[in-house]
Amino acid sequence: MTVAVMGRSTQALHESLPHAMREAVDEFARHLSHVENRSAHTVRAYVGDVVSLLDHAVRMGSATPGDLDLAVLRSWLARLRTLGGARASLARRAAAARTFSAWAHRGGLLESDVGARLATPKANRDLPTVLRADQATELVLAPGDEAAPTLLRDRAVLELLYATGIRVSELCGLDRVDVDAGRRVVRVVGKGDKERSVPYGQPAQEAVDDWLRLGRSSLSTRASADALFLGTRGGRLQATVVRRLVSGYARAAGLPHTTPHGLRHSAATHLLEGGADLRAVQELLGHASLATTQIYTHVSMERLRAVYRQAHPRA
Repeated sequence: MTVAVMGRSTQALHESLPHAMREAVDEFARHLSHVENRSAHTVRAYVGDVVSLLDHAVRMGSATPGDLDLAVLRSWLARLRTLGGARASLARRAAAARTFSAWAHRGGLLESDVGARLATPKANRDLPTVLRADQATELVLAPGDEAAPTLLRDRAVLELLYATGIRVSELCGLDRVDVDAGRRVVRVVGKGDKERSVPYGQPAQEAVDDWLRLGRSSLSTRASADALFLGTRGGRLQATVVRRLVSGYARAAGLPHTTPHGLRHSAATHLLEGGADLRAVQELLGHASLATTQIYTHVSMERLRAVYRQAHPRA
């Protein structure tokens, strides 16, 4: 179970831990995945952080999870900080440690929830970089009008990412049955397996139609199943490929460096600038908290300030 969510370096550290600690990590991973229903990405990140924490604890003389104390947790974070860990990374690692500590305490592995007293600097929350509306349009049109299967796919991918603001993992997980062309909505399964319906416009519909009608069959194999978007070998399109094609088309078009998440930021910002209700945007993006969505109101205000400073004679 745990090996499947660990990279090589984490796996090596995991195997070097005392038996009791290895067992605790494995149980913690199962808890995150099956009880809390965390995403595979979150499970992988948290398991890696906890393995790092327990390896540090062993170096400080600990042999079981019950030996963890606040001093060990603070020492671990301090070491990561001296190694150049970013504040956002340290904040996530501290969150993983607190989650593990609370779980271990509930399960009787720790006498007290030592992580509850662990404080870390808040992560910097930088405003996301977004494209202007004309730049976003230029990007989604970058694949051109040729009918080559991969170009038809790329055009549909870009159009749908910008039209819906869905995450790259959500896009790659789409099946053909998830696209309701009649109502122009796509059924998305997001974080925590929460399902939502997201509308999209006519340009995205035309691009998806062209891909399904003229391009998909050329790449389809037995491995394709019902996946909406396919890679060149016929399997489900992977997120790494989508990230590469988005950045590649942006670079070719002379646009700022852009990622699928950058298109998500752009879509959200443009919706709010166009008068969309904040809670409606929250629902479209699949944010659990309205506070997460509110960052885009700050983006819009910063863009407005920039225009004002540039244009007003007495700015």
